[in-house]
This record gives sequence, C-alpha cells and structure tokens, in this order.
Amino acid sequence: MRGPGVPPKALDARALAALAANPGCRRRAILDGAGVDKAALAGALGSPPAFGQSQFAFMRGNAFEARVKADGGAELLRLVHERLDPGAEPPAGAEVPDLSAAGPQGRVARTALALREAAAAGGWTLLDHPMLALDVAGSPAFLEPDAVVVHPDGGWTVVEIKSFPMLDGSADPAKVGAAARQAAVYVLALEEVAARLAGDGAPPRVHHRVLLVCPKDFSNLPTASAVDIRRQRAVTARQLSRLTRVEEIAGTLPEGTCFSPELPAEELAAAVDAVPASYAPECLSTCDLAFHCRARARESGAVAALGRPLRAELGGLSSVEEVLAAAHGEAGDPDDPAVAALRRAAVLRAEALDAARAACLPVPPAGPEVPACR
Repeated sequence: MRGPGVPPKALDARALAALAANPGCRRRAILDGAGVDKAALAGALGSPPAFGQSQFAFMRGNAFEARVKADGGAELLRLVHERLDPGAEPPAGAEVPDLSAAGPQGRVARTALALREAAAAGGWTLLDHPMLALDVAGSPAFLEPDAVVVHPDGGWTVVEIKSFPMLDGSADPAKVGAAARQAAVYVLALEEVAARLAGDGAPPRVHHRVLLVCPKDFSNLPTASAVDIRRQRAVTARQLSRLTRVEEIAGTLPEGTCFSPELPAEELAAAVDAVPASYAPECLSTCDLAFHCRARARESGAVAALGRPLRAELGGLSSVEEVLAAAHGEAGDPDDPAVAALRRAAVLRAEALDAARAACLPVPPAGPEVPACR
C-alpha cells in the first residue's frame, strides 16, 4: 500500500493519541497501520499540512532535554524524587543502562530486560529513550518516551520533557493536555511490559502520575509538575480498543490500492477517497491529511465539517442540504426533536429579519440615495 521501495513511517505516541481521539476514522487507521507518510501524501494531493515544529523549536527542545539529562540525569531524578516520591532515599548514583540494540524489536527486548533488572536491583534507575511496543488495531507501534524512571520500590514512572514554559508553576492547559494524552500511550505500553514480566507474581507498578518537565518561567532552568493521567489513560485504552483492525479495512478496498505519492494525483485521490474518513475541525491540528479531508467534507456538504457538537445535535441529518430542507419544512419527521428545533429556529430567524427590514427607512443622502437602517 505504501508503494514499492517506500520505507514505513513509524507510529509514535503523538500519532496514537490523535488516532485514539478519532477512532472512527478508517482512513487514518489504514494509513497509519500501513506506515504511509501522510505529510508526503497530502503534498501529492495538493493539500500540504500547515502545522509542524520549526527547526528552531526543535533545536531548542533538544538542547533543553540534554540539559535536563546531563550528569547522568541527576537533575531529572531530583525532580522525580521531589515531586513524586519524596519518601524514598535520595537518588544518588543512579543507574543509566545502555539500551542500544539492533532494530526496534531488539531495542524493545533490551528495554524490557533493563526494566526487569532495575526493578530487581531496588535502586534508582533512569532509562533514557527506551523503546516500547504497543499493538494497535493489529499493527505494532514502536514508541520512544523521553525517559522512564524506576523507583527503589520497583515502580515505573514516565517522564515527558517539553520545551514550552511553565509560568508560576503552571503551563498552557492545551499543551499539558496533549502531553498527558501522549504520556497515557506510554503508560499503556509499559503496562503490557509489566504484565509480561510479572510471570506468576504481581506485576511491577506503573505509576499513573507522570512527571512533566518544562523550562521555568522564561529561563532554561528545568522545573516539573506531577500530572495525573488516569482519565487520559482510560479514554485512550477504550478508544484504541474500538479501532477496526487494519486487515478488515484493507479487505474492503479495491485490489491493488496504493497510496504512493509517486502516483498521478487523480489515481492517488481515488485511492484515498476509497477509504471512509471521519473528519472534524479538530483534525486540522493533529492530522497531516486534514486539509484534503476538509475539502472533501465541504464538497459533499457534510455537517461534520462544522464540528462534532453540531453533528451530535442534528441526529440523523448528516448533510447541509438535509438540514436546510428540514428547517424549511420540505423534509424530515416533525416529531424528530432536531427537525422541530430547526423549524422553530427558521421561524425565529424569519421574524427577526422582518423586524429588521421594517426598521430600515431611506435616509436622504447628499449623493446617490442609499438605504440605511434607523
């Protein structure tokens, strides 16, 4: 499906969080499951994405992460101890195991071994960029959190390092929410590792309070906050479990369907449109293909293009034409609450317009006569 010689684009936690937020979108599910580069695909369709991280922001984030993890992660471990586990012994001389291995599967196995050894050692351990695996709709996703800390009691904590500032102890709620959803994916993957390592005994504890590390105020000094992600974890787990398996979606597509950006634009658009999408305005900030899907939704007059809340209020009316027909009394069941509300709104609108027209009187102008409202 990617095309001959096209390498797969790996799923990351950000993509999984976006996929879990819109589990009904089969288009995104099959493209992510097949490892298709949606940004390149959108560019080939003539609707390139308009979001992304600038090179400057990327370099600034890397520099801040390096500072947080300097000296064997001493500052990072101090923040974990201070914010999440003050009753434990101070993290002096923590272990930082080497997690390098061949390929993502090798790194996943090496990470699991390091977690097992750290839990048995009974001290502080910092895993820098471990590799985790999570099955998503029948397709493996390899995830790489910024860090995972193993506590002396054997518990595991996910650490998210972000470059947006924390002003007076609080950060932008939207950015914190996005980081929490991303961390929830890591926690789910860690829980699978813990279940496999448990054997007949109790599995290691995966903490549902993660550490969010950000620059303090307008400096480059790190500060941190504990974020409870139990709600995000539950929502993400439920949404990921609802995803249709990739092979089921692929079985409904025409034989030979391919999403290679090298294909002619018409053929590529036909392949993409063969997979149903579930567009909503929220997709614009999370999906590279959102502009193409928005254009298609507007062409078809889909109510979903106006937002999920409105779509939910209109019930079975899925197109703008159906909504207007119901409002004008040309179609729709009068006993349907949505239809009744639309017709009442149309009556109120007509009354308001009639009152506005009645208040409009001609005003003698100096030049050509122009109607004006009094």
